[in-house]
Amino acid sequence: MLKIQIKDILNISNAKLIKGNINEYLTNISKDTRTINQNDTYIGLKGETYDGNTFYKEALKKGAKTCILSNINLDNNILNNYPNTNIILVDDTIDFLVKLATIKREELKIPIIAVTGSVGKTSTKNIIADILSTKYKVLKTSGNLNTNIGLALTLLSLTDEEIIVLEMGMSKFGEISELTNIAKPDVAVITNIGTAHIGNLGSRENILKAKLEILEGLTGPLIINNDNDLLSAWYKNNPISSKIITYGIDNLSTYQAENLSYDENGSHFKLKNEDVNINVLGKHFIYNSLVAFAVGDLYEINHEDIIKKLKNLTLEANRMEIIKREDLTIINDTYNASYDSVYYALEVLSYFKGRKIAVLGDILELGKWGEQIHRDIGKLIIKYHIDELITVGPLANYINIEATKDGFNESLAHNFATNQEAIKYLNKIKKANDTILVKASHGMNFKEIVDLI
Repeated sequence: MLKIQIKDILNISNAKLIKGNINEYLTNISKDTRTINQNDTYIGLKGETYDGNTFYKEALKKGAKTCILSNINLDNNILNNYPNTNIILVDDTIDFLVKLATIKREELKIPIIAVTGSVGKTSTKNIIADILSTKYKVLKTSGNLNTNIGLALTLLSLTDEEIIVLEMGMSKFGEISELTNIAKPDVAVITNIGTAHIGNLGSRENILKAKLEILEGLTGPLIINNDNDLLSAWYKNNPISSKIITYGIDNLSTYQAENLSYDENGSHFKLKNEDVNINVLGKHFIYNSLVAFAVGDLYEINHEDIIKKLKNLTLEANRMEIIKREDLTIINDTYNASYDSVYYALEVLSYFKGRKIAVLGDILELGKWGEQIHRDIGKLIIKYHIDELITVGPLANYINIEATKDGFNESLAHNFATNQEAIKYLNKIKKANDTILVKASHGMNFKEIVDLI
């Protein structure tokens, strides 16, 4: 549990105690007044569309013992109503939070595992945490809170956990560098190098460089997907290859899956003569499971326990969620999208019997590569035997255009400007035994399509 006295943090980001007791302790730091409990510490963070510093009155009403704020004119009349509280002003609350987490990390004597990659970070993080939980008490990044703020809050929320699994995200150079230098991970995982955020970074090669920043703070082995072209090439030419653990399906790897198969019960493979069954469909979850074995071996988890856990995985909402609605099957993968994740989702759709309908929307943050990446997805439509294609958005229309160019039946390819038009059409044509994949970037709000068909 966080146990730092106020007097010990007054040198961070020019912190000044405006009101209160320097001998009191900071406890349970929260940035959300909706979750504040009695005696918690509230920190006001400023985002693009809100300023959390302005909510300090609400935090005090909820029972916050301490408020850490910046750039705010305090109402002394309000403060007088809470005589036993601590008010700390700092130059920058985000800077303060990150530096506090860095100090906390230096005190920790437990292992930290960091996960990054273009696709599959959250699922991989969750599977690793599930596997480790068979032997240890595990703290993990909540949801996909994988920025400097989320990572800092995760580290500062530690109570009696014995191991931490952190997700690290980025959209530009320097972000992974900051995260890894805060966390100082004992083990790191790079799931793949794809095209997510290519609009910011300019090329997949630059994405690789940005992800490899994780090495700056890494103190132990790096685990990489050896089937990813850029990671595999980097590994083969790397002088520290002895510190790298590989996993893969197609390329010879330390952890290599063989004899892959899929059915309504999930995905199946062999690993070193052991039969492994996952209750989730998709090649990408086989990759995630291989990571789990690699991490499990590092921390002496029984293979029997790993195999048992993989049979009963629980996915987060809106990530390859299989919904049965009367005689209809919906694959809800609406959390986010990239070329790679659409590729894997279409592959999963192809496993189902009956009519296969792909509902695909714009993938955002691709910059000048937007048209080409959507056209590349269009080339997958025939490959995965999709029966009907529905796209929403100007970029997704290139999926449609490319698919029909490759010979997909034009009468079964439809592009709509809005989700509402797509919903109306789907409700008109859906029938028993259909399987409908719904996938797009989070900003497309495709969850409403899932809810209304």
